[in-house]
Amino acid sequence: MPPRGVVGNDLPPLAARITEYPMSHRSLPLFCAVVAASLPLAGCGPGRGDFAPPCPTPVFEQSLADLTRYRPGSDGRDLIDVALIGRMTAVSGECRLTNKKGNELLTAVKIGINVTRGPALPTSSADVPLFIAVTEGEQILDKKIFNLHVDFPSNVQMVQVAAGPVDMTLPVTPAKSGAAYQLRIGFQLTPDELAANRHRLGK
Repeated sequence: MPPRGVVGNDLPPLAARITEYPMSHRSLPLFCAVVAASLPLAGCGPGRGDFAPPCPTPVFEQSLADLTRYRPGSDGRDLIDVALIGRMTAVSGECRLTNKKGNELLTAVKIGINVTRGPALPTSSADVPLFIAVTEGEQILDKKIFNLHVDFPSNVQMVQVAAGPVDMTLPVTPAKSGAAYQLRIGFQLTPDELAANRHRLGK
């Protein structure tokens, strides 16, 4: 069950503004997508002799790729009330068949994030809420919500962190490979945070 006060198992309409990062469905066992900056996550490219199954397409929904969290009780307008700022920067992972029948595809996903400590953060650590959802067309097949714990070293305001790997198992058949699915990735926002992002993007 999602934490209280956050958007539940709903995603914005898929017709909304979406940035997709396609990957090779021929020989790449890893997929990479970069929004703002590269992080030292898993590299892209097959090992010698590797022939990976087709993988899902990772997707960042722009209104869910940024997080600005304010001090509780503030009106969310002043910079001095900002507790935490997060931005999705990359997604990487790998997929492989998990059984001899070849009807289950295990996809392990990592998410790269820049997290900035705001003046209203009362401690040197924070939990960043994230989600990964598997979709097929308009249908949400699975969604995992989790928190990434972030520690800020002394005198450091911004850190680059990686969440995961998070495992998602997808059903596949000879007629339907992993390429039939999408992995939709974002921050698990409150309704007010989502509305603020959409307003900023002009939605």
